[in-house]
Amino acid sequence: MNDLEPADPVVTNPRRRVVIIGAGFGGLACAGALGDTDVDVIVIDRRNHNLFQPLLYQVATAALSPADIAEPIRRTLGRYRNVHIMLAEAGGIDVETKQVKLKDGGTVFYDQLVIATGSDYNYFGHDEWQHFAPGLKTLHEARRIRHRLLLSFEKAERTKDPAERKALLTSIVVGGGPTGVEMAGAISELGRSMAHRDFRSIPASDLRVILVEAGPRILAAFPEHLQAYAVRHLEKMGVEVRLGAQVSDITAEGAVIAGHMVPAGSVVWGAGVKASPAFRWLGIEGKASGRIPVDAKLRVEGFKDIFSLGDTSFQPDKNGAPLPALAQVAKQQGRYLGKLLAKPGAIETAKPFHFANRGNTAVIGRNAAIFDFGRWTLKGYFAWILWAIVHVYLLVNFEKRMLVTVQWIWRYLTRQRGARLIDENDKEDVAPAIIR
Repeated sequence: MNDLEPADPVVTNPRRRVVIIGAGFGGLACAGALGDTDVDVIVIDRRNHNLFQPLLYQVATAALSPADIAEPIRRTLGRYRNVHIMLAEAGGIDVETKQVKLKDGGTVFYDQLVIATGSDYNYFGHDEWQHFAPGLKTLHEARRIRHRLLLSFEKAERTKDPAERKALLTSIVVGGGPTGVEMAGAISELGRSMAHRDFRSIPASDLRVILVEAGPRILAAFPEHLQAYAVRHLEKMGVEVRLGAQVSDITAEGAVIAGHMVPAGSVVWGAGVKASPAFRWLGIEGKASGRIPVDAKLRVEGFKDIFSLGDTSFQPDKNGAPLPALAQVAKQQGRYLGKLLAKPGAIETAKPFHFANRGNTAVIGRNAAIFDFGRWTLKGYFAWILWAIVHVYLLVNFEKRMLVTVQWIWRYLTRQRGARLIDENDKEDVAPAIIR
């Protein structure tokens, strides 16, 4: 049976075909749960690799290389003979004929469809800012940030103008969620380590990292005492935390914060996310930044054979709020749905999906992290150790776990960053005009 054709109607008992759009945490977990079952599975993704996004900020700050946190999808799912990978980008869904429309003009027929297309950063109507302030969703964006950070230091080493040097050594992180906090702390550590060891003309006093949050607190999902701890530790690291400050413009020269232009060598965006536009493919209204409403069994409301999970889906918790856009939610939903789809008719009799919260965490910097387990919390050195253990465990395979563990131990002992590479041919990403 050709991957692009429907099941042959002559066959008495054709194998069901489950198509999964997206190979993130949820899509991979669903495909894995369907592996080696009596179901044909097709996984469609526009990238050939899966990515451990929680550690993407470490690629952006030269702590890890891209290959340390990414793996080809074919390698991840290759052991399952019933799972097929398709490198393509979905562009629509024909619910009447039950086929996924690909942007290259092809189509893929399905019996049951799983939408796990993830999320993207929300620039709140200012998509033009994306070029000057990349987010942290892809390896390309992480490399762009790393390129700009490292190149800013090189230019600052050469300039004789003190004002220009200070501008080059200023980094602005927009958004006080976990990504923004982790990024601000990592940039501060990277800058001070390089200024101390490798650059002769850069005084540490010229380094400046600004974390901007429009709301009254950073890490809004965490208890207030953990928020306060995070602010204290960031400020101890030299990060300026600006609360209740709006960013009204971002240009090649920097960002306008609370009405004042702040020249900067690099700006990083982490101020909010929105779901993929997949809800439009179904002709329905999206909820909460475009998330697809699903029932207790992850079935899209109004559709019998279409399901959605992860950041793309809107499934309310017991208080009516959507489940958080976290990796642990997507993975649990993926495993749950995969097990149900593996058995004909299991959806109808299955128990509703229940999210088992394993705790929420954010790392602040060296020897400092926070954990919120609901009934109890943890902060400081032991939280940092637990954060490292959890993130190593969640990596896709043993090889990645070993690589990252060894590099983290080496970096902890030496304070050296091993991925400080600048591509001399990457001219397009030198966006800040101040770098000249």
